[in-house]
Amino acid sequence: MIDPTAFLHPRALVDEGATIGPRTRVWAFAHVLSGAVIGADCNLCDHTFVEGGVVVGDRVTVKSGVYLWNGLIVEDDVFLGPCAAFTNDLRPRSRRYPEAFPRTLLRRGASIGANATVLPELTIGGWSLVGAGAVVTRDVPDHAQVVGNPARISGWVCRCGERLGDEDGDRLRRCSCGRGYRSSASGGLEETGDGT
Repeated sequence: MIDPTAFLHPRALVDEGATIGPRTRVWAFAHVLSGAVIGADCNLCDHTFVEGGVVVGDRVTVKSGVYLWNGLIVEDDVFLGPCAAFTNDLRPRSRRYPEAFPRTLLRRGASIGANATVLPELTIGGWSLVGAGAVVTRDVPDHAQVVGNPARISGWVCRCGERLGDEDGDRLRRCSCGRGYRSSASGGLEETGDGT
């Protein structure tokens, strides 16, 4: 089902059976397969591909040259930089297909930099930032900034995207925007909610 407020470029290809949400824009040479679900207010740039088993939330940006494969779940407010790569088979062979594809989860607000590669069966934490060209081989905690090959934590970022400083005397990391964060039981950071 394609919402009547969605914009489909005349050179976009959206197969029958795909779901495109309100105000979502699908640009030239993008291809969305039957069974794919794209939420509201998304932007799929030129030369993107979405396979049928993919679920994309609301307000997601998918830049040019990004291909989303079966098993990928993208929550709201995620940014996927140009040519970011996602895989869904740890032991690929030509003409041999797994019975089921592993799930890869991109949590709300995560940003994946240009040319980064994300292996399957991982969770990329909420509001985390994967640096350009990073190769992600393990889960990324909430608010972590990861870079390199293999990707390692190089710092922590606020929901606004700014890098967070070291903990203060209250074991709190503060951002210039006013938000505060504490370490969470999951190994990432959680917002304190009141800036303290």
